[in-house]
Amino acid sequence: MIALLTGKLAYKAPDFIILDVNGVGYRVQIPFSTYYALPAEGAAVSLQIHTAVKEDAINLYGFRTQQEKELFQLLIGVSGVGPKLANGILSNSEPSELAESLLAGNIARLSAIPGIGKKTAERLVLELKEKVKKLGMAQPEPATAPVVAKHEIRDDVISALVNLGYKESVVNKALGEIKITEDATVESILKQALKILMK
Repeated sequence: MIALLTGKLAYKAPDFIILDVNGVGYRVQIPFSTYYALPAEGAAVSLQIHTAVKEDAINLYGFRTQQEKELFQLLIGVSGVGPKLANGILSNSEPSELAESLLAGNIARLSAIPGIGKKTAERLVLELKEKVKKLGMAQPEPATAPVVAKHEIRDDVISALVNLGYKESVVNKALGEIKITEDATVESILKQALKILMK
């Protein structure tokens, strides 16, 4: 089972990357929290990996920190939460925010995440509150990113949020409330869009 990959970042998108490890390209699904911290394409990167094996596929999920990976593994340990949903949960909430929501029993915040209803949110709080306490989550470090054209940013954000389970019309409405400036990045617009969508 793959637990760690170190290589060259051959390609990156908000929901997955391709990591070139000695000439072999691994497709690794990532949450936005990891995407925000990635360097530019071509740079060396090391990710903690969770290998999800199904009958018809082997999927790799990558995380910038061991703590983030542990949080993901706690999430998939909850009945009804698979790797895809756990990845979506981490994309909708920074690990530290998610930990705070679980510790505070913030059902409204958790059930605003696509794919999570009130019952699942309650189950997450019930099963993970004590386990999350042991992780001692820290505030994430801000990440810098290269400048990208406005239309490319918009397209990337729409694609990432639709893949997360938001309807395209809802995403477009949220983006209509955001002014995409010259120095905007995919990361900054994603964060703003998620704040609007999670209201």
